[in-house]
Amino acid sequence: MRNVVWLISGYAAVSLLTLVAVIVFRHDATMVTTAVWVRGTLVAAGSLLTLFFAFRAAHGDRRMLLRLRVVTAVMLVAIVVIIALPGTFPLWFKFEQGICGLLLLPVVVQINRRRPVRP
Repeated sequence: MRNVVWLISGYAAVSLLTLVAVIVFRHDATMVTTAVWVRGTLVAAGSLLTLFFAFRAAHGDRRMLLRLRVVTAVMLVAIVVIIALPGTFPLWFKFEQGICGLLLLPVVVQINRRRPVRP
């Protein structure tokens, strides 16, 4: 589970740095659209909540593990949709979302794989 916490920490860091970039470039309408503001803010907040779930799951909280499974899978699907949608988001934001997706993919795989049954 330590690997999961590290990956989600990276996801949160990238998301928070993106929010900082959105704030810095807020006056450039080509870089920061309304969609970028909304998505960037929601992703930053959600990444911190996801990190909380990961910490609690790493300490044995089964409900948090279930929440972590759901949230990471939904976020990964949302990232794929954002990257695939033409014209909705600027290229730099799609690239950032791709990085987030690459950080979340191994998390989704690891926390959803079946554990061998011990006798």
